[in-house]
Amino acid sequence: MRAVIINETGSFDALEVVEVPEPKPEAGEVLIDVAYCGCNWADTQIRQGIYPHPIIYPFIAGFEVSGTVIACGEGVTSTKVGDRVATMLPKGQGYAEQCVVDAEWLIPLADEISFEVGAAFPIQAITAYHMLHTVYDIKPDQWALVHAAGGGVGLCLIQLAILAGAHVIGTVGTPGKEVKPLEYGAKRVVNLNDASEDFVSVAMEMTDNRGVDVTLDSLGGKTLDRSFEATKLLGQLVNIGEGEAVPIENIRHRSLLKSQNFCRFTVFHVAPGSDEWHKCNAHLAKALIDGTLEIPVVETYSLEQAGDMHKLLEGRSVSGKLLLSMQD
Repeated sequence: MRAVIINETGSFDALEVVEVPEPKPEAGEVLIDVAYCGCNWADTQIRQGIYPHPIIYPFIAGFEVSGTVIACGEGVTSTKVGDRVATMLPKGQGYAEQCVVDAEWLIPLADEISFEVGAAFPIQAITAYHMLHTVYDIKPDQWALVHAAGGGVGLCLIQLAILAGAHVIGTVGTPGKEVKPLEYGAKRVVNLNDASEDFVSVAMEMTDNRGVDVTLDSLGGKTLDRSFEATKLLGQLVNIGEGEAVPIENIRHRSLLKSQNFCRFTVFHVAPGSDEWHKCNAHLAKALIDGTLEIPVVETYSLEQAGDMHKLLEGRSVSGKLLLSMQD
């Protein structure tokens, strides 16, 4: 089968299409014939060698796919050959025509949900759900500050927060990326690179100088540092990445000033099969089917175009999802 391998870290040409042996499912695993694989910022970090978790190269990136079960390992009873599924892949391996994963990670894919959407929602929508409903407990009429609001996780956060009855202030770093957040219901979107706007001032203004209840951040750096100012006393900040830069080291001191809670969340820490896992999957399936959650797919690429896909994502102009397609 064909797969995109990263033998050594580097630029876009570090992504090489090669023939590799077809994987075989072991006990408790299933083999998936991949339809699409979602592209995430983590994939670009792995290619560049700056991913915050240990990676052994050569490596096949890709942490979410959709497709069809084509083989089951010993002991698997929760699914069968022919089932349409989506899944997160804790060990990567999604940039390939086939992949294996523990059956417990499978998400049944309803007929109403396309394979494209099936590959586009797991990492970003599940991350957004757990930021709002597991790490935090979003309530009606609360205020959420969403950084990188025009990106995949940001767009999911906006829609799911509004579905819960909350109000959203967003930030973007690229002109034009405010369009989708506003379409999805954000009350205000601030361009971080516009000197005439300041997200802390906007957050305080729109909350009667109280501060937002929760800040949801994937940027780190100075933006996360200043977000403590925009968040209320006893509020919460949830960080999932360092798209801007590594955040300040003394988070304890920063949170002490307003007795705020801080969490660095990783979606793979939510145990598959747990109550939180099932609640999330049911919530997202309903929202995807009834249209209250939309996952905009911007572009699909062939395996040979994986470098072009990374280049577009790193340009920070994308407001939606990029996919690798295994379709002929």
